[in-house]
Amino acid sequence: MKTAYLLAAFAPLVGAIVAGLFGRQVGRAGAHWVTIIGVAISFAASLWTLFDVLTGNTFDGPLYTWAAFDNLSIQVGFLIDPLTATMMCVVTSVSLMVHIYTIGYMADDPGYQRFFSYISLFTFSMMMLVMANNFMQLFFGWEAVGLVSYLLIGFWYTRESAIYANLKAFLVNRVGDFGFVLGIGLVLAYFGSLDYAQVFAEAPKLADRQVNLWGMTQWSLMTVTCICLFIGAMGKSAQFPLHVWLPDSMEGPTPISALIHAATMVTAGIFMVSRMSPLFELSDTALSFVMVIGAITALFMGFLGIVQNDIKRVVAYSTLSQLGYMTVALAASAYSVAIFHLMTHAFFKALLFLGAGSVIIGMHHDQDMRNMGGLRKYMPVTWITFLVGSLALIGTPFFSGFYSKDMIIEAVRYSDIPGARFGYFAVLAGVFVTALYTFRMYFLVFHGQPRWGRVHGHGHDAAGHDDHHHGLGPGDTPHESPRVVTVPLVLLAIASVVSGALWIEPMLFGDFFADSIHVDGRHGAMATLAEHWHGWVALGTHALQTWPFWLALAGVVTAWFLYMVKPGVLAAIASAFGPIYRLLDNKYYLDRINEIVFAGGARLIGRGLWRGGDQTFIDGLIVNGSARLTAWFSGVLRLAQTGHLNTYAITMIIGVALLMLFVILPLL
Repeated sequence: MKTAYLLAAFAPLVGAIVAGLFGRQVGRAGAHWVTIIGVAISFAASLWTLFDVLTGNTFDGPLYTWAAFDNLSIQVGFLIDPLTATMMCVVTSVSLMVHIYTIGYMADDPGYQRFFSYISLFTFSMMMLVMANNFMQLFFGWEAVGLVSYLLIGFWYTRESAIYANLKAFLVNRVGDFGFVLGIGLVLAYFGSLDYAQVFAEAPKLADRQVNLWGMTQWSLMTVTCICLFIGAMGKSAQFPLHVWLPDSMEGPTPISALIHAATMVTAGIFMVSRMSPLFELSDTALSFVMVIGAITALFMGFLGIVQNDIKRVVAYSTLSQLGYMTVALAASAYSVAIFHLMTHAFFKALLFLGAGSVIIGMHHDQDMRNMGGLRKYMPVTWITFLVGSLALIGTPFFSGFYSKDMIIEAVRYSDIPGARFGYFAVLAGVFVTALYTFRMYFLVFHGQPRWGRVHGHGHDAAGHDDHHHGLGPGDTPHESPRVVTVPLVLLAIASVVSGALWIEPMLFGDFFADSIHVDGRHGAMATLAEHWHGWVALGTHALQTWPFWLALAGVVTAWFLYMVKPGVLAAIASAFGPIYRLLDNKYYLDRINEIVFAGGARLIGRGLWRGGDQTFIDGLIVNGSARLTAWFSGVLRLAQTGHLNTYAITMIIGVALLMLFVILPLL
């Protein structure tokens, strides 16, 4: 099976190298064929691996040793178990759909070959991350996806907004990665290894270990380590307050939004915490911290989606909210539920992003929903698939998102971790908010009267250049996207419907993750869920009696009333709740806080170090001061250099007298 593992990991890398370095030689068609074939091979190998794992075959071993020190060996190796195999299939399947979709979406872009090289390289980086069996390789994949995402978000590098967005994403992720590095450093310092198996075996022995970080305060080693690792996840998986980079990353091409922000990069943190469950289960404090952060993200990021007018940004804030749901599930020790929602979310969120891209193509690259309306009859395939994705997102019974989201809500309900009550309120209230912003988007785009040809916002053309006159003109009409765009939408829509019912029982209540995820006996949320499990059909029918169903329905009805029946009410609401609306419209002013406090503070410190430290102390006192002192002393000595012999004789006599005085005085 090592051949399958190697093909799964390295086939996308080969495609990326060929398309990136030999793009001119192979041409546009050659670039997309070589990368699509590479990802297709990776997907086939991932499926082969999954079927092999389901028969009971796992693997944990090195491929080769990269470096060796006294008691530390840094290796490249694979850990293949059900958790890894699931992530491999999710990453490669969504990546394959994105590669095919990109042929149509980026058809007119001059950077066609470069784009295919980047997305294939991203797939390789993500595969190395999920297949790693040690912290060093995990960190390599972690940083590689961050680097490639920087290139992808800033793909249209002639646009100032894209450069700002990729720099912002890079810097915010470095903040999270600093905590991640500290966590890995603590693991190496106290566990003596970077290999997962050895670290997890040593963890129970160090569960009560206290460390002194500063002063006389003692801290739990496990709590500090887990929180540091989770700070890395906060950056990569865009948790509050390190979420600010993700909405701005919509400046990249739409296929990137689906690849990075639906199924891969932003879910890396969720995967990492699930993989580290043997560590997190030993610290209730760390789990409480995860719970609060996830709950804040799930609820308050959803609020921001309500006031967005850019179709991609609505889906982006939806991604933030759903990542919060996954994080809350992790805190409730429902790791399998978090991975289950990660999988279902990958399908319907990729569908929504790609559907939004199809709408943007049909609207001649206008992304403002205020300029849309009535697209249902012009883009029927996009409409029906987008509706399927929306229904899955809000948790409609029997759709995939229903099974995973409902299980998260129930798991948090049964959790006894401190902060779980707040978490339960957040995920329950988030159901209404999710339905409201999702169907606000759906109604504005596909229903109502057409609004194109009147007011045009600011956007970009297919090549990513700024275009103040994009969108449909008065005589234009929208058009359905080509088949190379709609076929991935249909396939993802099918997965968005059936994946939940197919996988909920084996993944949550079977032994699918038995050896991959560890849950301490003190945390009984999953055990309680198992007691109430009666099958996927019973769960779907019972939903009609639950709060999540009625809250979701209330959100849909509210969106229909506000945006289809009485749109004039919106102005009155915005006026009545002006401060709240401004708070949401300014995204809680977090960007301003970051710019003034952190960026401004850094500039102020830098300016102080430059003027006070560099100019005044180093240049003024040490460098120039020593030069002036030398010049003054030389000037004093120069007074004795008159050129007259009698002056020199007197100077010598005085010098000898002083020397004799210096020798005689101690003897007196």
